[in-house]
Amino acid sequence: MPSSVSRSRSRDRDDVLNRPEFLSLNRPPPRPSTCPQRGGGGGGGPRRQQRQQSPLEDGGRRGSRESSEGSPVDGGVKDSPSRYPDQDCIQLNPSFRGIAASSLLAIDLSLSKRMGVCVGAQGSGAPLRSIVALLALTGHALPWICGTLVCLWRSSTLAGQEVLVNLLLALILDLMTVAGIQKLIKRRGPWDFPPGLLDYVAMDIYSFPAAHASRAVLVSKFLLTHLVLAVPLRILLYLWAFLVGVSRILLGKHHLSDVGCGFALGFLHFSLVESVWMDSETCQMLIAMGTLSWTPWL
Repeated sequence: MPSSVSRSRSRDRDDVLNRPEFLSLNRPPPRPSTCPQRGGGGGGGPRRQQRQQSPLEDGGRRGSRESSEGSPVDGGVKDSPSRYPDQDCIQLNPSFRGIAASSLLAIDLSLSKRMGVCVGAQGSGAPLRSIVALLALTGHALPWICGTLVCLWRSSTLAGQEVLVNLLLALILDLMTVAGIQKLIKRRGPWDFPPGLLDYVAMDIYSFPAAHASRAVLVSKFLLTHLVLAVPLRILLYLWAFLVGVSRILLGKHHLSDVGCGFALGFLHFSLVESVWMDSETCQMLIAMGTLSWTPWL
């Protein structure tokens, strides 16, 4: 036994952690004492009473906090925990569709701004601005609707009136549809120019889709279908419809995608009008109603 005790003492002396400078590393951290201090009756009584009351106060505070957080609101429904709104969250892993759409829109905007050579007086196409503006005016709704009404008033044949009434309804359909889509999407042009007086008249306030391009395709397809024209005139009609859409890009009014969708929408309107074509009797009834000479009892 004495030999074992001496060996343990020599082992403790040789251990480095038993040195005074390493005793704090080898000693467990002190724990706060929860036992009441022993002392005089005068000093221990209030402290003991304070320790006995503190758990009750903590429990009351905790209960009031839980009741304020989890108390039912009007109707007995509990408040859901507050979360961050979706717009404050950063999308660290966007989808491929979102990346592709953003890239295509950026390319569309860049190309549209590069093609806007007639924007302002300092552009490279400033000398041609008046001619391009006149070409764009030929696709406006006001000349075509007024011209169709004048031709309808001067027409004296049933076949001509039938074609003109259907053309007028096609123009009104195109005007209302494009204005509704523009009001719904509210896309601005590449240069964000304020609309002019003629734009407000034709309800062509926003950029998508291009109303001039849609109307040009509709009118050209309608005339090519219902009029017998020579080959040069047919080529000129196709070229006119294309140049009307391009003129809006050169003036900085529309994007490339706006004009492309306008071309497609004009062809769709033409197909719709051809599918619901009104015959001569219906057109004569509409003309009589428009001139206030319709008598349904006869």
